[in-house]
Amino acid sequence: MSSQLRRILIISIHVALWTVALLIAIVLRFETVPEFLFPQLPGALAVLLILRVVAFFMHGLFHGLWRYAGLPELRNLIRATTTSTIVFVGAGTMFSGVRLPRSVYVGEWLVAILLMGGIRFAIRMVRERRQPLNPLAVRTLIVGAGDQGESLLRDVQRAANGKWEIVGFLDDDRTKQGALVREVRVLGPADEATLRRVVEQRGVRLVVLAIPRVAGARIRQILAVCRLLGVQTKTVPSIGHRMTEVEFSAIREVSIEDLLRREPVQLDVAQVASFVANRTLLVTGAGGSIGSELVRQALWFKPKRLVLFDRAENSLFHIERELASASETEIVIAVGDIMDRTRLEQVFRRHRPNVVLHTAAYKHVPTMEHNASEAVKNNVFGTLTVADVAHATGVEAFVMISTDKAVNPTSIMGATKRVAEMVIHSRNAHSDMRHVAVRFGNVLGSAGSVVPLFREQIARGGPVTVTHPDMRRYFMTIPESAQLVLQAAALATGGELFVLDMGEPVKIVDLARDLIELSGLRPDVDIQIQFTGLRPGEKMFEELLLRGEAYDKTPHAKIMVGHIQSPPADVLKSSLAALQAAAEVGDDARIRRCLSALVPEARLAGVHDQAEQAQPGALLEGSALLNST
Repeated sequence: MSSQLRRILIISIHVALWTVALLIAIVLRFETVPEFLFPQLPGALAVLLILRVVAFFMHGLFHGLWRYAGLPELRNLIRATTTSTIVFVGAGTMFSGVRLPRSVYVGEWLVAILLMGGIRFAIRMVRERRQPLNPLAVRTLIVGAGDQGESLLRDVQRAANGKWEIVGFLDDDRTKQGALVREVRVLGPADEATLRRVVEQRGVRLVVLAIPRVAGARIRQILAVCRLLGVQTKTVPSIGHRMTEVEFSAIREVSIEDLLRREPVQLDVAQVASFVANRTLLVTGAGGSIGSELVRQALWFKPKRLVLFDRAENSLFHIERELASASETEIVIAVGDIMDRTRLEQVFRRHRPNVVLHTAAYKHVPTMEHNASEAVKNNVFGTLTVADVAHATGVEAFVMISTDKAVNPTSIMGATKRVAEMVIHSRNAHSDMRHVAVRFGNVLGSAGSVVPLFREQIARGGPVTVTHPDMRRYFMTIPESAQLVLQAAALATGGELFVLDMGEPVKIVDLARDLIELSGLRPDVDIQIQFTGLRPGEKMFEELLLRGEAYDKTPHAKIMVGHIQSPPADVLKSSLAALQAAAEVGDDARIRRCLSALVPEARLAGVHDQAEQAQPGALLEGSALLNST
C-alpha cells in the first residue's frame, strides 16, 4: 500500500472513531439520541471532524506507526484532542446551530482519547505478543532491572527469532525484588549467593550486565562468579553512550573500561552549548584519539564549522568518512603541521575559528627521550606558534591539552608539556584571547595507551610485559576526557590550569591481569606476565599537582582549577630563546639543561649540574631572543 493510500485510510478510521465517540457521549448522557439534537448534530459533527483533522495533522498523529505507539504519542494525542475540543466548545458557544450540552463535550473528549489511544496500543500489543519459546534459546539473566534492563527485555520480547529467553532479573534495589518487569520477575539481589543459585537452578548460560552506574569493583565481583560457573558475560554499552534505548543486538563483551568504570560525566549542557553552538572550532591533532573524540563530542552541540587540523592525512581521511553524514555541521579537513606558521595562517585566516582545541603533541615518553629536539620543537614551539596565529586572527579561546607527566617531570615529554603550560599561562596576561590548559592522566584505549599493546601481546600468546609490579597510573576513558575538556573550556575565563578528577590510580599489573581474564585466559598460566623494568623517562607514580601548587573547586565536581607559577615574562622569553637555539642544532645535553632551568622541579636523565638548574635564564649566552612571544 502506498503511503498516500495508507494515510487516507488512517484519516478515515479516525473520522469514523470520532463520529462513534460523539454518538457514545450523547447516548451516555441521554441513553439515546434525542430528537431535539437532530438539527444541530450534522453541523456539530462536521465542525468537530474538521477541527480534529487539523489538530492531529499539526501534531503529526497521522504519520506515526501505531505498532510503535508509546507515551510521547499518547501525550500528543491528548494535546490534539484537548485543543480541538476547546475550540469545538468555543464554536458551540458562539453558534447555536452547532451547540451541544456541556456534558456531551466532556464525554466526547474522554471517549475520543480512549478510542484513539486504545486502537494504537491494541495494535502494539498484538505486535509485541510473546513469541513461542525456542528450545534452543539462550537462557539469559539480566543484572539490573532499571531503565536499561527493561529496554533490553523489551527488545528481546519483540524479536521474532526467539534466540534469547530471559529467565529473570537481579537487582540490589529492595523495592524491585520480587516485582515483575514486563512479566519477568526480579529474583533477588545481585550478590554472589543469589547469582550462583539462579544460574544453577534456571540453567542460565548468559549474564548481561545492564547496570551503567555501578562501580568497576562490583563488575569484577560478578565476572569472577560467572567465570567460576562457566557462564558467558556481556554488558550493555554505557560509557559515553547517549542513547536511552538499548537493543539486545548492541550488547558486547565486558571490556576493561567497564572494570575501571567511573561515575558518568554530568555535563552542564547549557554552558557547553553556549560555548560551542553556531561557532567555528579548530582542533589540532584532530586525527588522534583525543582530538577525534573532541570532534565527535563537539558535534552534539551543533557548531557552525569544525576545522580538523593534523599532519596525519590518513587519520583525517578516516575521521572525515566517519563524520560525513553525521551532522549538519560543516566539516573542514586541513592537512598541515603545527610548526608550519605559513600553513597555520592560511587555515586560520580562511576559516576564522572562534575556539582552538590544541591536542597535537608528541606523547610517547620513551620515544621522546631519544628525540628531544623534536619534542621541544613540536610540544613547546608548535604550541607557541598555534597560540600566536590564534591571537593574531582574533580567536576567543585557546585550550591546550596537557598531561600529568608535566608534574615533577622525569621525561623530555613531560618537561616540554610543563613548559607549554607556562607559555600558555604567561601569554594570557598580554592577550584578549583566553589561554587555558587542561591537565589529565592516561586515556584508556588511546593509540598511546598500554591497553592496545597488552591486547596485541595476548593475541600473540604472551608474554604481557609490565615495567614494574608497583607501577600505577591514572586512567579515564576517551569520551569522558573529551567531555570534561569541553566543560573546562566553557568554564574558562583565561589563565587557568584545569585539572581533571582522575579518580584513584590503577596498578598496571592489575590492568594486565584483567585483560588476560577478559580474553578467557588465566594470568601466569595461559599467559605469562613479565616485568621489564622502568624505561627511560618513566615514573613509578604520576601526580596531578605540583607541591605547593594551589587549586580551587569549580562548579563542576570533576574539574579543579590550579594556579600555576611561571617565571617572569622576560626570563621566560629569554629561556625559551635558549631552548629554541639548542633544539635547532639538536644538542640533546643542552636541551636537557635548558628544560631543567625552565622547570626546576624536573629530574631529567643526563643533567648533573644542579647549579645550572637553580636559575632560569642562566643558559642564554649567544642565544637569539624569540620574536614570537
